[in-house]
Parts: sequence; C-alpha cells; structure tokens
Amino acid sequence: MSRRMLSRIGSGLTVVALATTTVACTKKSDNTDAETGGREPAQVKVALVPGGSHPYFQPWKDAGAKAKTELALGDVTFNETAGWDQTKQNDVLKSLAAQGYNAFGVFGVSPDNINSTFEDLKRQGFPVGSLASCPAGANKADFCLSTDVEVAAYKGAKAAIDAIGGQGNLVHLTGNKVDSNTQRRIAGVEKAVAETGGKVTLIQSVTDIDKDLQSAQRAVADLLAAKGRQIQAIVNTAYNPAVASAEGVRQSKLPIKVVAIDDDPTVLDGLRGGSVAATILQNPVGQAQVGSYALMKLSGGCTMAEAGVTIDSGSFVVTKDNLDGYEADRTAATEALRKKFDGDLLKCS
Repeated sequence: MSRRMLSRIGSGLTVVALATTTVACTKKSDNTDAETGGREPAQVKVALVPGGSHPYFQPWKDAGAKAKTELALGDVTFNETAGWDQTKQNDVLKSLAAQGYNAFGVFGVSPDNINSTFEDLKRQGFPVGSLASCPAGANKADFCLSTDVEVAAYKGAKAAIDAIGGQGNLVHLTGNKVDSNTQRRIAGVEKAVAETGGKVTLIQSVTDIDKDLQSAQRAVADLLAAKGRQIQAIVNTAYNPAVASAEGVRQSKLPIKVVAIDDDPTVLDGLRGGSVAATILQNPVGQAQVGSYALMKLSGGCTMAEAGVTIDSGSFVVTKDNLDGYEADRTAATEALRKKFDGDLLKCS
C-alpha cells in the first residue's frame, strides 16, 4: 500500500526506513486466557496499524468495524498516527498493547526492520499479521496478507501494452526506488515489456514520486512537458502518481493511454470518461477483514499450517467494460481468501 508510501502495497508509499526500537509492553492483556486454550472472540481486541496516513488504508476503517460486528470481537481499532517513522510506529504498538489490544495487523514502515517488531509482539503472546506489505526476507509475523506487487505490476503493464495495440513507448510511474517492493514492480513491468520482443520500449521508470499528491503532480507535469509527445502509454504502480497522471493526461489532451492503480474517484471518473484505459485494483478491504478473522482464529488457539506464509490478497484489471461489477468480484475474492484460511492455512483443533 510505503515512504514509500505505498510503494509496497500496490500503491507505493514514500518513507525513510528508520531503525526499529523494541516494542515493550506494560500490559499483557488476556495472555492467561491464551495459555489455557485461547481467547474467546469477545476477548480479542484487534489493532489495524498502517505506517501512516495514506488513501490506500482508508477502507481498513470500515472493514475493521464490519469485522468487529460480524465476528463479535471485543474491539477493532484503526491507528494511522505513526507518521512513516518506524520508531514512532513501535511506540504506537506499545501504547495499543498497554491499552489491552492483543492482536495486531501491521503495515510496517521499514520492510528491512519490521521483523524485530513482529518478534517482540509475538514474544508477548500476541498474534501478528503483516498486512498490505511483507517484510524484506523471511516474514516473522504469523502470516503476510498482501498484494503480490510484481504480479499486479505485470497485469498493469500488459493492460497498457494492449491499450496501445502492442507497440510504442511506455513510461512507468512508481514509489520509493530503494524499497524492495518497488524493485519487484519494476521487474513486473519489465517482464511484460520483454514479452513484446522489442515492439514496446520502456523509456523511463520514474521513482520516488508517491510521497504525496503534490509531488506526483509536479513529476507528471514535468514528464508530459519534456516527453509527452514521445509517450504512448503510462503505467502506474503507486497511488498518487496514478491520480496525478489520470488528471494530467486528461488536461493535456495528449493521446496517451493511462493505466492506473486502485480506485480513487479521479481514476474511476477517468475510466468512465475514457481518459484512463484501465486500473489495477487491490484488496485493502479483504486485507483488513480476512486479516482480522485470521487474528481472531490465532487468538483462539489455531496455528498457521506454515509459519510466516505469504498470501496474495488479489489484484484485478478493471476497464470501462467491467466497471460496474468490480466490487462484486472483489467481495467474492475476499470470501475466497477467508475460505482459504479455513481450508488450507489454519490448523485448528
């Protein structure tokens, strides 16, 4: 969804990875219940904690509230106050644990350092899910439920290539260059371009432009001024550049095909009006709802069949033709994820 800001979630957040600090906890909540067979749902208090504020995470709020009601959980809270600082996020997690929250769905600020935070939380008896982004290297959370960003970027590039008839010049707009997930997005785009056998040229991958919408707008304006007439398509793998390019190309009236990511209103309006050829939707609702469900099951005594397993939360190509039905498709994918946890991923006695 990072600093990156969602350079990790299918949207690219821009953030500086800072060193982590230990998440110490002054209150162990209902650990005694876990030791004697697990907590009941009403004893489970889930904290959904992104690394900071970003449009991608806003659906987590309603999804968490829905999970609380449907699963009869003790509570679900959403806290985005970390400010894209790993040390601050650790402090937020410490504070939430002290308030009695005992299950954590976390989008870590630093993919290189977040594992130590996950390990600290688990040592205190708390189940942990890495949501919307996986750590660099092995995942020390119980599971990671996130977009497969390389697959999503490949789908986006293929959609852009199809929109220009399989030949021409392509530009890729994305998030923080040093983020491992940005590199995977670049690899996905390059794979799609390579499959054209030279008919499509990737003339530039523009990184580090997802910090905020204003930064993305400036980058898109500069790109269109310098190279607009050379470009046939733009593929976006980060949220703010997608919004900026959808609006920038529409205003410029240049014949550039835009493939966006996620479902910002500007992107959806572009699909309806024809200035956006396609968008690649992710599944933040499924991450929050199914993540909360899995954390409840782990709190109740279940274990993961494979510790630290990574699960693709899904990505979907949406065009004007299927615009009206995409939410139904995403809802069906979310239900399939929940069934996958029940059938394959969780071990419950």
